[in-house]
Amino acid sequence: MNLRPLLLAAAIAALPLAALHSEAAQARGYVSINVGIAPPPPRYERVVVRPGYVWAPGYWRWNGRRHVWVGGYYAPARRGYAYVPARWEPYRHQWRFHDGYWVRRR
Repeated sequence: MNLRPLLLAAAIAALPLAALHSEAAQARGYVSINVGIAPPPPRYERVVVRPGYVWAPGYWRWNGRRHVWVGGYYAPARRGYAYVPARWEPYRHQWRFHDGYWVRRR
């Protein structure tokens, strides 16, 4: 009896199951924007504690001509991770934007 076709069929059937149980990807893309105009101060947003969620605060987004406010939102909490909010940082004689991301706690 030839077992090769049976083993091949079992391997092909197991591939989708392996994809379901794979660990979450840890890659994160970096997009930075340099702007010569400083962003305005952050707006005050009233936050209500919601169990199981993390507050991602709002930030000023550059639309090519001016800063536009993007309101904050509740993101589902990720066990073992902490959220680092979006922010503007001075860079040389300009301002550089860093998008928010999740980082694994130690």
